[in-house]
Amino acid sequence: MTTVQQPSTKQDILHHLLKQGQSTVQELAEQLHVSPQGIRRHLKDLEADGLIVHQVIQTGMGRPNYSYTLSQAGRDRFPDRYDDFAVSLLDTLAATVGADQMGSILRKQWERKALEYRDRLGNGSLKERVDQLVALRLAEGYMAECHPVDVNGATVEQGDRFILTEYNCAISHIAESFPSVCGHELEMFAAALDCKVERTHWLVNGEHRCGYLIQPK
Repeated sequence: MTTVQQPSTKQDILHHLLKQGQSTVQELAEQLHVSPQGIRRHLKDLEADGLIVHQVIQTGMGRPNYSYTLSQAGRDRFPDRYDDFAVSLLDTLAATVGADQMGSILRKQWERKALEYRDRLGNGSLKERVDQLVALRLAEGYMAECHPVDVNGATVEQGDRFILTEYNCAISHIAESFPSVCGHELEMFAAALDCKVERTHWLVNGEHRCGYLIQPK
């Protein structure tokens, strides 16, 4: 089987699918500046490796089109989980102390993380703090980015409102066993940035990314 090792068109395809959720051959060709024939060859290899899957898009009576998405194995190519030991440890802790105490422990952990973030984000503008948060999340294994909110085709004033997007989850295994951590993460961002933070997209709900609207209180 073909494997993806060095940065390559195949890696670019995987990154694009991670960010967009799904794409056709033509969309990939246009975005990556590679011929459709070349894209098809790479997609064939990636599908043979089990890293992507396709579905048929029937539009009228003509030749069907195909839309490609990452398989679970494809998503696993990106840093998206702690060691199984961490999940096992939390399971043991939950069985030992009970659900209520476990909830309190998780909350204290996120409060501690929020204080750490807040100290490292500094006292700059909201944009500067958001940019620094993205850098911290990238260092922790998240594929994160942030953009100013676009309102009716016009970007709002710098430093006003932002969308933070994370295309993978570095604690996905933990979130599966302890869904409350996602709520604590939302609170953590709000406390660290001293802002209002709302969830716009959620991997746990089957979407291909987590999204957060960040704006002043």
